[in-house]
Amino acid sequence: MSNHANRGVIYQGNGTVKVDAIPFPELAIGNRRCDHGVILKVVTTNICGSDQHMVRGRTTAPSGLVLGHEITGQVIECGRDVEFIKVGDLVSVPFNIACGRCRNCKEGKTGICLNVNPARPGAAYGYVDMGGWVGGQADYVMVPYADFNLLKFPDADQALEKIQDLTLLSDILPTGFHGCITAGVGPGSTVYIAGAGPVGLAAAASAHLLGAACVIVGDMVEDRLNQARSFGCETIDLTQEGDMQDKIEAILGDREVDAFVDCVGFEAHACGCNHHQESPAVVLNSAMQMTRAGGQIGIPGLYVTEDPGATDEAAKQGSLSMRFGLGWAKSHSFHTGQCPVMKYHRQLMQAILFDKIDIAKAVNVQMISLDQAPQGYADFDGGAAKKFVIDPHKMVS
Repeated sequence: MSNHANRGVIYQGNGTVKVDAIPFPELAIGNRRCDHGVILKVVTTNICGSDQHMVRGRTTAPSGLVLGHEITGQVIECGRDVEFIKVGDLVSVPFNIACGRCRNCKEGKTGICLNVNPARPGAAYGYVDMGGWVGGQADYVMVPYADFNLLKFPDADQALEKIQDLTLLSDILPTGFHGCITAGVGPGSTVYIAGAGPVGLAAAASAHLLGAACVIVGDMVEDRLNQARSFGCETIDLTQEGDMQDKIEAILGDREVDAFVDCVGFEAHACGCNHHQESPAVVLNSAMQMTRAGGQIGIPGLYVTEDPGATDEAAKQGSLSMRFGLGWAKSHSFHTGQCPVMKYHRQLMQAILFDKIDIAKAVNVQMISLDQAPQGYADFDGGAAKKFVIDPHKMVS
């Protein structure tokens, strides 16, 4: 297979990515064979908001890193120990890399596998501190522990017809859904979702799928708020002055919501006239203020242990100024960490295939080619209300 050419999207340093030749993947982890792995021809791979944190220089990501953890592909080679996945299968790849053997994997906590990253629990493709795995914004990629990790689509032709939706199963749809589940969203819930980027929009669509009565989305970009309104969300423009609870009350007749989902993370900005200023704990503090006593707060938004671009020394080490006593007094539950994609992706695949959720429309998928990826990063960073999906093997106008 190694006679195939391979290219990938490579992080060059602060603000810069480029598409260049990279080695064709091998069934190997370092110097040892990976007989439980497969090689995929990438069908679609997505640009994620968390990729932007690295490209902005807000992490310790090294230059030369091949980016991309949202992968859908076709199997072209299997290791000898792969039993149930076959060459030709069209599959979704959870962004979490999980061994299926450790205590956490056996408990369903695949986002914090103990065996795939020597530095800490949890690993992902093409991401800083996540084990050094080669990313999937490329023509071809190697996936380990294939029988455990991969979700095979039952009908490849049907899947290709819905590929703009199904490509979102690798990360943002399960992540948004997980944010809602951990926030306790259910039939009749009132929900506030902080951030109308792709994960926030996926969370909003998930809240509707779960039966929420009212979904309110807050953001600072009007195009993103328009996108949220396009599928039935209420919205709050966070660049406008005013108390957040007053704004919630104007929509609900109540000053608090049942469930709060933070889809912003550590690069959060203050609201109103200070919206140009970073305030990394503002969403977490708003969550405690705006969520009813006994409510739950889901935090799929990314928070890092090191942020070299932070505006204060404490935040550079991931230390944020939170009014935690308020959350304690209101008996809030906080749910953090990477989404365990495998907990949800099969059910969400079924919801897509049976037309229960129109997720590509909700997040405004735009297909681009691999060569267009650097422009996609620039547009995404500029606040485009789109989810950029890369088709590596086809030029897209």
